[in-house]
Amino acid sequence: MARQKVEISEYERKRQENIAKTQALLRNLEMEAAEAGLAPTAKGLASAKPKSKSKKTPVKKIKQEEMLPRRTSSRLRGIEADSEKAKRKAEEEHEARREADKAKRQRISDAYNFKDIVVAGKEWDMNGNFMSLVGPAKPYERTFDDEDVKETTDKELKALRERMSALELWPEFEPNDLKITPERIYALGLHPTAEKPLVFAGDKLGNLGICDCSQKAPEVKEEDDEDADTEGPSITTLKPHTRTIHTFQFSPHDANALYSASYDSTVRKLDLAKGVAVEVYAPADANEDAPLSGVEISKNDANMLYFSTLDGHFGMYDMRTPAEKSAGLEIFQLSEKKIGGFSLHPMHPHFVATASLDRTMKIWDLRKINGKGEWRLPALVGEHESRLSVSHASFNSAGYIATASYDDTIKIHDFSKAASWKVGDGLTEDEVKPSVVIPHNNQTGRWVTILRAQWQQQPQDGVQRFCIGNMNRFVDIYTAKGQQLAQLGGDGITAVPAVAKFHPTQDWVAAGTASGKLCLWM
Repeated sequence: MARQKVEISEYERKRQENIAKTQALLRNLEMEAAEAGLAPTAKGLASAKPKSKSKKTPVKKIKQEEMLPRRTSSRLRGIEADSEKAKRKAEEEHEARREADKAKRQRISDAYNFKDIVVAGKEWDMNGNFMSLVGPAKPYERTFDDEDVKETTDKELKALRERMSALELWPEFEPNDLKITPERIYALGLHPTAEKPLVFAGDKLGNLGICDCSQKAPEVKEEDDEDADTEGPSITTLKPHTRTIHTFQFSPHDANALYSASYDSTVRKLDLAKGVAVEVYAPADANEDAPLSGVEISKNDANMLYFSTLDGHFGMYDMRTPAEKSAGLEIFQLSEKKIGGFSLHPMHPHFVATASLDRTMKIWDLRKINGKGEWRLPALVGEHESRLSVSHASFNSAGYIATASYDDTIKIHDFSKAASWKVGDGLTEDEVKPSVVIPHNNQTGRWVTILRAQWQQQPQDGVQRFCIGNMNRFVDIYTAKGQQLAQLGGDGITAVPAVAKFHPTQDWVAAGTASGKLCLWM
């Protein structure tokens, strides 16, 4: 019986033609490479021994190197080139590297007790290690709950935990109905008024959203369709900037003045009473691109504006200076890398804390500024280096600094004795090191705004506390001692509430997400 000829479909015919063309192209490339001397010779191919399938490929060992003392910039430390001081610095660094190399070869004879390590007031867990204290993000999995509150033995701490954990999401509207900005939220804050919660949010494209959270949800009548979309609250949207609003601050001298800093290199002042936003700072060169990462107004002087940039600069600007003049402007290069944020000491605003991509938190004294040109710098009071970059540094009213770092820690530094620091004094390593280290997942990645620890500026009960977003879609609240008070969550939160902020005086906490949604606990 004769076989029937199988007809090939048009798709299969084209596929085979493409395969034939590809194989012909590869053969031509191999011939051209052989002519150019780039391909292996026939002799080399023939002599190559075939690999045994059963033999395992050896694992290439990666050489681990010890971290030696890092070189520091003489210019940032105010040391002039070719001076005796510079020579001594070079000799000291050489000696430090030599000693480190010697220590690397030295054996450790004493026992190293892991129980000596204190993390957030708790002793080392012998069943685990530090890295095990921080795991990957697990949406909606709590790390602090009602059981932790019930097991608290300290009466005052328990009462505070019960009060903070009792905060609930704004009942009138779900977070999914509260789209306060069109794009990802980068900056957020609550107006200082205690009469009602007014939330402001700045987004990726320079929009500023304003929501009056005292509004009531419209009543749903019985005849209305239950499946109809719920109407959200009235939200006002402004566009004072052309690029990301990275941070803003309500003036401590005028509650109607909101200062915002943007990646468009400008600082604008929004008059809430008049509804007008005016530019108060911009680089002298209109073509200069200097994205801003921070802004603050001194409590001592309503005319002094402070700002930081993504290229490591810190600036002071007297807003009474005419725009065409630069006499009221001073800019210092405090870091060779991005300054993620800075903070002025509320009681002693001549002390400035900066957090940088260079892995350091530094404190500067603006009362003592020395040097000329690019060497003109404020006195460096002290610095603390983390394993990875430090995202933000924030002072509270008692003189404590909270930082969040990509090494998955929140660090609290006690600088409550700053009033006794003399002009140009330097702090020892022990004085700068953190008093508390809190394990915290800070791996926000590309699509979530960087987590920052933000203090309540004037807590009514006197207990210093801060809030920070949690990658499991909560907001964590801690005291200055590292004690967790609450983990705020709720139904309807479908993204990480990364940008979290306390009201200055009231126990209201607001947080924003990458989709421009607002969460508010009261």
